[in-house]
Amino acid sequence: MKRKVFQLLVDNTSGVLSRISGLFSRRGYNIESITAGVTANPKYTRITIVTNGDEDVLEQIEKQVAKLVDVEDIKELEPEKSVYRELALIKVKADAANRQGVISIADIFRANIIDVGPQTLIIELTGDQEKIDAFIGLLEGYEILELARTGIAGLARGIENVTYLP
Repeated sequence: MKRKVFQLLVDNTSGVLSRISGLFSRRGYNIESITAGVTANPKYTRITIVTNGDEDVLEQIEKQVAKLVDVEDIKELEPEKSVYRELALIKVKADAANRQGVISIADIFRANIIDVGPQTLIIELTGDQEKIDAFIGLLEGYEILELARTGIAGLARGIENVTYLP
């Protein structure tokens, strides 16, 4: 199984995300993560989809998504030619006795403590998936109460792969 990250530029219309995810569902393709947000031009939305499969399946995914009416552009974001980031919010049980240990781990990863309660800390961390996985792994000795991850957002490096739409 190979993993690919696709970046789509789509018309910013209602139901576009539903039509794209519906295509994956109907064909039995898996979506590892999907993120979407409006671009600098409010007429368009940028969607990043992480999926996996063999070469033939991934090629079919790209072709079938490209055929959808709302899709203006699709490209693969190759890891060596792109920048990927993910956001994680992690609520950790941390009373006064063990709070400093969690804060020390957060400092090493340049994470931000965004909320402190009598029994909890909420930590905000951005980075690639490996960094977030490593951080969560170091929190193994602490109780993670809640975890929210955004999924990958990415852009290709340089100006060569920029898609200009009217």
